[in-house]
Amino acid sequence: MGLIATSTATTKSNGHGEGRIKSYAPATGEVLGDVPIMTADEVRAAVGRARRAQESWAALPIEERCDRVRRYAQALIERQDEVADLLSRETGKPMMEALLHEVAPSVAVAEYFCKRGPEILAPREVPLGLMKHRRAFLHYVPRGVVGVITPWNYPLYMPLRDIGMAFIAGNAVVLKPSEVTPLIALKAKEVWDQAGLPADLFQVVTGGGATGGALIDAGIQMCIFTGGVATGRRVASACGERLIPCVMELGGKAPLIVCADADVERAARAAVFGGFSNGGQVCISVERVYAHRDVADQLTQRMTELTKELKVGDPQKGAVDVGAIIFPKQIDVAEAHIQDAVQKGATVLAGGKRITGQGQFFEPTLLGDCTHDMTVMNEEIFGPVVPIMRVDSDEEALRYANQINLGLNAYVFSKDRDYAHRLAERVQAGSVLVNDVLINGGMPEAPFGGVKDSGFGRVLGEDSLKELCQVKHINIDRFATSNDPLWFPYTDKGLALARKATKLVFGGGGLLKKLSQLF
Repeated sequence: MGLIATSTATTKSNGHGEGRIKSYAPATGEVLGDVPIMTADEVRAAVGRARRAQESWAALPIEERCDRVRRYAQALIERQDEVADLLSRETGKPMMEALLHEVAPSVAVAEYFCKRGPEILAPREVPLGLMKHRRAFLHYVPRGVVGVITPWNYPLYMPLRDIGMAFIAGNAVVLKPSEVTPLIALKAKEVWDQAGLPADLFQVVTGGGATGGALIDAGIQMCIFTGGVATGRRVASACGERLIPCVMELGGKAPLIVCADADVERAARAAVFGGFSNGGQVCISVERVYAHRDVADQLTQRMTELTKELKVGDPQKGAVDVGAIIFPKQIDVAEAHIQDAVQKGATVLAGGKRITGQGQFFEPTLLGDCTHDMTVMNEEIFGPVVPIMRVDSDEEALRYANQINLGLNAYVFSKDRDYAHRLAERVQAGSVLVNDVLINGGMPEAPFGGVKDSGFGRVLGEDSLKELCQVKHINIDRFATSNDPLWFPYTDKGLALARKATKLVFGGGGLLKKLSQLF
């Protein structure tokens, strides 16, 4: 979800040492550890180890693979406090979010597909419409080594969601985590190894953008990338040159449409939670609110009250609602959006500035009186800023919601669920939630992904598990014959019969139509 940072030596969040990357706690600035910048040769060697391990893994029955992935999920639960603590320190997010937004959904996805995987990937017969003398079967065969490139905003859940499914499908995985948050990826690998699972099957390669490029060039059979649009274009291009299938989960600019009949209290609470959860560093964050004029004043007032109640600070010092900004560049982005909006007539209703002192913090910010000529309504924020725009009708809100180039998530609030459903069908987004926010990111049953510049392909849902496999078609004869009328030799008599047969089978009201009615 969201952005993958590029390496810069001047920022604390991803400062580089001599051939190593330091990980800093964004809430305090302390060094938590460092990891190597792996060379292309080291990345290729990791892919090679994974490929060798994958051969024996793929030979296991899927039920056994599921049992082992389930063992990993249970190991994560047993060590949840340790994992969540490191996650909170490396990202600065509240412990509640580290546990419930990362550890728990990682386990939930694994458990769901461990239960459903054997059924989803079971070989199946495909009914043939014309060739009734044959039988067709589809088998789901592992691809091999899957490269997973993930961002810094959900550095545990994002990779483990994809990794667990890849393992169930019979693949090996090489993970390239963000250089901003590499330690939690190594912790996930440590838990895997200490659970007694095949060490070479799960590889982690650390470094910056060059390391990700080396992974794509190292002979992987599929790539799953989560990150920003610009980086996604480069990754997709590199995959295309190598004919590597890929999934691109890119940026978002989720609109929240509040209809005239909406439950204003629920809409206000949802907008505040959806806009400031994880400090707004979520690709499906509420990034723009379109409020119907009949409820706009009431909604704005309630959102302002709720925003001002939020507690901001270091999660290690006690319970907070909003933690640190993981990547400091996002503070600059937030300030630029706010400055542009204010210059064009917006009102700062709450927050509006960075918090000085230790750590990387920014006040949860609510902007009123917004218009669509402001960058904050058109470009991804990826920080704790929520703009509100008054609209005269739901149709106006829909028009604005659809006019930009991103379409990952969207939200519609109305007490009339049937009406909201119809409105949701017209929103250009991969997922639209009615009267709720964010939760689809952790629903294993439903596909997740975007349209337009928000990417292509899907993660989660049973189709995404199948996409982690090659589909093999096996076709078998029903009857033993020594020759076939479609084979050589061609004759004039055969051609005459073919003409008659074609009209008989495919002509209007012909045999094919009758056969389709029978079978």
